[in-house]
Amino acid sequence: MSVDHSTAYVVVTVVAAVLAGFSAASVFLGAAWTLKPLADYGVPRPWWPWLGAAKAAGAAGLLAGLSVPVVGVLAATGLVLYFAGATVTVLRARWFSHVPFPLLYAAPAAASLVLAF
Repeated sequence: MSVDHSTAYVVVTVVAAVLAGFSAASVFLGAAWTLKPLADYGVPRPWWPWLGAAKAAGAAGLLAGLSVPVVGVLAATGLVLYFAGATVTVLRARWFSHVPFPLLYAAPAAASLVLAF
């Protein structure tokens, strides 16, 4: 049995996975440009590793979804919800100039989800 995907789906999914993986790595590696805003937004420090793990799992799930489509759909859905929550967090913290950042990460995950169907 083979999985047939369009080129656009594969490219968008890989881009979404790379971005989510990069975002996860920036948390795990303690990048100040990622952790300082989390602190500024009021995200509790004990949550940070779990947030990084969620993004890493989403990235892995997107790539696995290239072989097992339902996994990719679930991963894309999870990442869209994750970054929607991140957008709400930024808005609640009133850092309006930072709103584009979670949306930048959410966009390819949402596109992957749309292209999966």
